[in-house]
Amino acid sequence: MLVLVKLTTSLLLALVILALPVSAVESETTQPSPYKVLENIGNKLFSRIAANQQEIKKFPQLMQVIVEEELMPSIDYRYASYRILGKYLRKTTKEQRAKFVSSMRHNLARTYAHALMQYKNQQVIFEPEKASKGKKIVAVKTQIIDVNKPTINVVFKMRQNKKTGQWKVFDMVVEGISLLSSKKAELSKRFAKQGVEQVTIELAALTR
Repeated sequence: MLVLVKLTTSLLLALVILALPVSAVESETTQPSPYKVLENIGNKLFSRIAANQQEIKKFPQLMQVIVEEELMPSIDYRYASYRILGKYLRKTTKEQRAKFVSSMRHNLARTYAHALMQYKNQQVIFEPEKASKGKKIVAVKTQIIDVNKPTINVVFKMRQNKKTGQWKVFDMVVEGISLLSSKKAELSKRFAKQGVEQVTIELAALTR
């Protein structure tokens, strides 16, 4: 049973990215399971961060480069953006949707880069592989172990692309708290008052 704990927003964001995958590049017939994708690339991401700790301290912008190269290809930000838009999706034009997705992508990249600066070589335990054949959405459980701190349970919700067969993350649930649902609840109120276009402009401004 997952133990629910109250987390601040900043701590939540810092913890959820401790084991993020990137999409695989193999064909659908040889596509690794979502469990393998998560574990293999999560390890690769943090090995690179560990190897560049001194450089990152001198040049913090290097973390943004690492995020763009190692992390963002693994995030299904378009699908997540559409889920966040919810009922407002049908009310937007193709151009408005494209701009919103772009703003959300940059917003996520900036958030991940900032949060990863708090990485202190915590141990990440991945859920053993299970049968996933025929499934399009899989929830992969992980545990983040930090000395003298409570274990944090994180569930990565992964979706397989119908065309490419690639597995990507579209949501993360930390101790029962869904980031996607939280972001949707936050922006839905702003969509109702300001409209999607204005919210998109404000999101884009935050990443400049």
